[in-house]
Amino acid sequence: MLHGAGYAGGEILSLLLRHPHVEIAAVTSRSHAGEAVHVAHARLRGTTNLAFTAPDDLDLAGLDAAVVCAEHGRGAAAVHTLRQRGFEGVIVDLSADHRLPHARYDATYPAPHPHPEQIADAVYGLPEVHREAIRGTRLVANPGCFATGLSLALWPLAGLAAEAHVTAMTGASGSGARPSATTHFPTRDGNARAYRPFAHRHQPEVEEIVGEALDLRFVPVSAPWTRGIWGTAHVALAEPLGEDEIAARYREAYADAPFVRVTEGVLPELLPVVNTPFCDVGWVAQDGALAVGFALDNLLKGAASQAVQNLNLALGHPEAAGLLP
Repeated sequence: MLHGAGYAGGEILSLLLRHPHVEIAAVTSRSHAGEAVHVAHARLRGTTNLAFTAPDDLDLAGLDAAVVCAEHGRGAAAVHTLRQRGFEGVIVDLSADHRLPHARYDATYPAPHPHPEQIADAVYGLPEVHREAIRGTRLVANPGCFATGLSLALWPLAGLAAEAHVTAMTGASGSGARPSATTHFPTRDGNARAYRPFAHRHQPEVEEIVGEALDLRFVPVSAPWTRGIWGTAHVALAEPLGEDEIAARYREAYADAPFVRVTEGVLPELLPVVNTPFCDVGWVAQDGALAVGFALDNLLKGAASQAVQNLNLALGHPEAAGLLP
């Protein structure tokens, strides 16, 4: 694992340490090189003797896969370095650097993509939508946390002409381990704050999934809890569907999805998904109106457990290996 000292890195380590088909060879970190992994991830004390390795000292011999937990803008550089060093195994990249087509990436993020030639090799890693494409691929772009929730809520409606107005709330861990003036928990406790309305960087990912027919308006909100995303989408369909057809679309979409739990007539709550690999999706339809709710743990289904799902699929392991009892 590369750059494994952050929140997502700690979650992935915890999952892979008990994975039946995976052995962790190394975890890199520039700031923690030489230190035991429990220095950055205290809950792993007593569970492993792993220590962080400096990225330049990583030995790639014999490795089958690499998980990249670098910050956005640095994931592409990490992937490029791996390939330049001759690594031909599977890479799961948790940064945003391989999620979007080149032109759309440059229109969404402030700096031009440093290695655009890599984007064409990547598969967008939303298993419920791209399961077969992920199998056997060598570069998986792990989706964003908001993008995962919104996409799973709206994908069964893809292709239908509609407007979707979404408000979704995320916990403080979604902002990463380094606090800022707006993400530091004392400023979030007991507070709620909208940010980047209609301009969140995960919105283009969702639009790539649901298509142009669905007009998306998304307002993200910083919420006063630590982990988890909860949101609702008010969907106005150009041609309203009957309740039975809506139910059929959602049940068919997720019939073979082990980590999406669907409920008809009930919008999800947050607490049942926290510390789990599930995304709960529910809907309420009444008199032609449709509300779709979703909830997931931003550090698990929104990052780490989804990365393990993708790793399993790309390596040919059972999709739920290491994630369910």
